[in-house]
Amino acid sequence: MIAALRHYDPPSLNDRLRNVQAMTRPLLLEIIDKACRRLPSLAQSERTARLARLIDAEAWADAALALMELELPLWQVRRIAYDEGEWHCAISRERELPDWLDAAVEARHADLALALLSAFIEVQALAMDAPRPSVPSVRPAPDPLYEPVACDNFG
Repeated sequence: MIAALRHYDPPSLNDRLRNVQAMTRPLLLEIIDKACRRLPSLAQSERTARLARLIDAEAWADAALALMELELPLWQVRRIAYDEGEWHCAISRERELPDWLDAAVEARHADLALALLSAFIEVQALAMDAPRPSVPSVRPAPDPLYEPVACDNFG
């Protein structure tokens, strides 16, 4: 997995997205090549075929949403808003939580697809930085001398 992500540099990719005025097919294919970990391993399915059709149709916002659905299945769009010439996009793992409790990832851009993809890149960067043990952790076995004691006063 490390070898596959060696060429992935989230800050430079985010800077590039920030400086681009509009989405293009080569840019989206570069994002897929550099930032997507799950998509290459997915077999040709209806969802990947749908993404290819959206890219061919140049439906960039829909393609960004489909890409996020494939790559980040636990994340959902929390908010999309347009304000003062920019699209603001927030994606979250806990969409039903109040704003002040949620740790949403937010991005903004004049182009909706680029705002969505900027948030996507931020989440991918967070996922890369998160430490993952090579072996799942298990709870330790309880001490054999441990016995629960009832402390109720029935008298």
